[in-house]
Amino acid sequence: MPDARIKNEKQYQALLEIGYSKEKAARIANTPDAAEKGGRAKPYDEWTKAELYQQARKVGIAGRSYMSKKNLIQSLRNN
Repeated sequence: MPDARIKNEKQYQALLEIGYSKEKAARIANTPDAAEKGGRAKPYDEWTKAELYQQARKVGIAGRSYMSKKNLIQSLRNN
């Protein structure tokens, strides 16, 4: 039975099948622009620390205020 909290059930199931955790699959499937195609974002190495911090905040990375630019990049890549 589909979960009413999941906005894109098909994407959610596909993510589970390839090994994503339920939490991460739900977060991705509920992102409104996850399936949209658009321009390519510049690599994290070219982002400012402020931009990295905002992205880390957006995805809910704990301890981000204590992280260096290098640590923010690593955390975002591993999230």
